[in-house]
Amino acid sequence: MTQESTPLRLEPVTNATGTASDRICLTYEERTRSRLLAQLESGTGAAVLLPRGMRLRGGDRLQAPDGAIVEVIAAIEPLLEARIGDATQLARAAYHLGNRHVAVEIREGMLRIAYDAVLARMLSNLGLVSGQVDAPFEPEGGAYGHSHAHAADGARLAPVIHEYRRS
Repeated sequence: MTQESTPLRLEPVTNATGTASDRICLTYEERTRSRLLAQLESGTGAAVLLPRGMRLRGGDRLQAPDGAIVEVIAAIEPLLEARIGDATQLARAAYHLGNRHVAVEIREGMLRIAYDAVLARMLSNLGLVSGQVDAPFEPEGGAYGHSHAHAADGARLAPVIHEYRRS
């Protein structure tokens, strides 16, 4: 009988400074789970423990009991990318996806969702041109959700709802 080692317990940390000692690559679905067993890039087993409703983003940091910091990497996954030059049609497509409670990443002139052939047809019927891409998935966090997603260059992808203020 072999004895498996206990996974490293990781919890979210907001004020982590310094260089991460390891990384963990997770899909969007994995980053939304409050309890997850996964493996760090180093091969160490990890138990990710999040407060209910919290979603991790690429670039977030987790902390082990010994203070070690682990960086979250958004995994490359198959996505449906839909484009159209007309802002009204893009908004209409986002509305229909929202009505179906689909997680949507909104970028300039395009929407990204987890790949789904039925939704690809719906978007095509709305006039959008779509195709499959393999990329990290960082959908909107919701009107009251916590989001601090960053693009590869470090720029914020979108502000969270409380950052929208009247001038």
